[in-house]
Amino acid sequence: MTRVLAVFLKAPRPGAVKTRLIPALGPEAAAGIYRALAEGVMARTRPRPAEYERILFFTPAEARAEIEAWFPGEDLVPQAGPDLGARMSAAFDEALRRGADRVAVVGSDVPGLTRDDVLAALASLEDHDLVLGPARDGGYYLIALRSARPALFQGIAWGTASVLAATMERAAALGLTVGVLTERRDIDTVEDLRAEWARLWLILGRGELAATVKRALSPR
Repeated sequence: MTRVLAVFLKAPRPGAVKTRLIPALGPEAAAGIYRALAEGVMARTRPRPAEYERILFFTPAEARAEIEAWFPGEDLVPQAGPDLGARMSAAFDEALRRGADRVAVVGSDVPGLTRDDVLAALASLEDHDLVLGPARDGGYYLIALRSARPALFQGIAWGTASVLAATMERAAALGLTVGVLTERRDIDTVEDLRAEWARLWLILGRGELAATVKRALSPR
């Protein structure tokens, strides 16, 4: 039995990641936040022997050398598809093609995400066709499947507060049983930074980036 965790990752380039944080933090600090979040997710989801394999699905495709330098020794696959749904569907296809029988896909910007969440999702596939980790913003931070379900990813308004609800409706229409994990918050806005500060300051440490974020969060 092969279990796979697919981590979706972006090259942490200023101006290209965490764009909703840029007005408050600037492009360099916003990219720094993303880099720290991704490094935290990678550290906390590192599998122990025989638990699961991990594949990093990265974008943009030409950033392979950049990602290899950032996370050396990891299994890297470029994301493929015109939107997030198509890219997730392609990631499931790739992992299943490699022989996986249970696959979880996660984002790289959830400070509360841990290896235990991944293990819970993969275990829940014993009794469910689909497992979702709800995000506070109406999306999801994790989706897990035992087989390819391309219809789950079609016709969804990605990046909106309706993603989770629309996916649940689609799952019901397809006759899929659904397991639901603990709700967590991904980081997109200053409000998210404020809500997750207790976790974030541990990730950011005491450097200039943490100071920049603290200034942005301070009442004016």
